[in-house]
Amino acid sequence: MKLQRMNRRALTLGALAVSGALALTACGSDDTGSSGNGTSSATAAAGSIKCDDAKGQLLADGSSAQKNAIDAWVKNFTQACNGVQVNYKGSGSGAGVTAFTQGQVAFAGSDSALKPDEITASQKVCSGGQGIDLPMVGGPIAVAYNLSGVDNLVLDAPTIAKIFNGKITNWNDKAIAALNPDAQLPDLKIQPYHRSDESGTTDNFTKYLIATAKSEWPYEGGKAWQAKGGQSASGSSGVAQGVKQTNGAIGYMELSYAKDGLGTVAIDTGAASPVKASSDGATKAIADAQVVGTGQDLALKINYATKAEGAYPITLVTYEIVCDKGNKSDTLPATKAFLRYIAGEEGQGILSGIDYAPIPDAIISKVRTTIEGLS
Repeated sequence: MKLQRMNRRALTLGALAVSGALALTACGSDDTGSSGNGTSSATAAAGSIKCDDAKGQLLADGSSAQKNAIDAWVKNFTQACNGVQVNYKGSGSGAGVTAFTQGQVAFAGSDSALKPDEITASQKVCSGGQGIDLPMVGGPIAVAYNLSGVDNLVLDAPTIAKIFNGKITNWNDKAIAALNPDAQLPDLKIQPYHRSDESGTTDNFTKYLIATAKSEWPYEGGKAWQAKGGQSASGSSGVAQGVKQTNGAIGYMELSYAKDGLGTVAIDTGAASPVKASSDGATKAIADAQVVGTGQDLALKINYATKAEGAYPITLVTYEIVCDKGNKSDTLPATKAFLRYIAGEEGQGILSGIDYAPIPDAIISKVRTTIEGLS
């Protein structure tokens, strides 16, 4: 099994070489620095990707948290289906949903399921249908930090809430020290970073705080950050960059952005051992989720308060949002072909090697069936 994982990871890294075609995306700074020759994985995928009648330009926008996965998928898909150009901007979940409901994109990516008013708005662009949520990418939201001399850091939900709510302001605070008795915590101001743009990552991060530390996080939640103070930056890449540049900083971001010297917090969930962000930990959390969408919609409800061994609680699911009926005829073939690939075994198979989590079989099988019925 270990050898198979190593081989899969090696193939995945090859797929991450960024080609000139990806320069079309608007958020190039989201690249995590992964590299490879881009040959073996793309070549293997090219032989089995089903292109059908896919052609032309496919415009999409949304979640920056899934952008590194989208980039790897686009690399493979466009090499196999050379008549298609996929441009995923990664402007954030809020921007993506807006672009979708305004008919500007073929599909959108969002780390939060469509709200009722957004479903209503989608009916104006989905002729005879509406927007639906297709869970496609799982991923742990890492609480990443930059703190000289501290290589391992444990925090629990109330302490995280107090840090991001401005109630704990120094790294040698007694609450942090109690969770880290062996750490040499400096007398240094904490610099918490949050998203400045509307973000599904923010929505999921604050849902975790609401579910597990409500008394310390007295906010309604949502895609927009509500607490006062702290530093802000646009996109997961912006938050990661801000934390990297600031000793004493802490921020939340999808795990694939927590690179290049950043530490990641181990969460004390009440299980036997604190849990660090990982693909396996996220998949265990998603497997505990419930499908709450109706009809063709596959929106999930995640148990953020899970205490299951090895389950990482701050986990998001990114949905691809598309019309169930009434998709534009000129982009429908390319949309279905691309979604079919990324929901398939090959597309899902590359995720764990690039710090994402594949969607559990019981859920992704429903996604595949739904994609075939899109019209």
